[in-house]
Amino acid sequence: QVQLVESGGGLVQAGGSLRLSCAASGRIFSIKAMGWYRQAPGKLRELVASITSGGITNYADSVKGRFTISRDNAKNTVYLQMNSLKPEDTADYYCSVDHALISWGTPHRYWGQGTQVTVSS
Repeated sequence: QVQLVESGGGLVQAGGSLRLSCAASGRIFSIKAMGWYRQAPGKLRELVASITSGGITNYADSVKGRFTISRDNAKNTVYLQMNSLKPEDTADYYCSVDHALISWGTPHRYWGQGTQVTVSS
């Protein structure tokens, strides 16, 4: 079993920055992709950014150039640096970790508990 603990959310003014962290712990064998999703009130959960085990990143068009995802494999942690925040970035942010019991196995996705980000105008 893998547990994810998120931190770093909060209230910030438009144009400000926040850094989210998500640390995985437990019986960790092989972490594949890691990512961040968000869900605003009344909307579906959407992908914000993802990063493969090899460091290849993918971003939603709405955050390109403003957000940066990174990971520290030694710490089993994924980060999301959010700059130039806008009110429309307000949402609950969830980290995801794709974990496999063996390196070539089918990964299972685990989710963090969510952290709230509020951007005031």
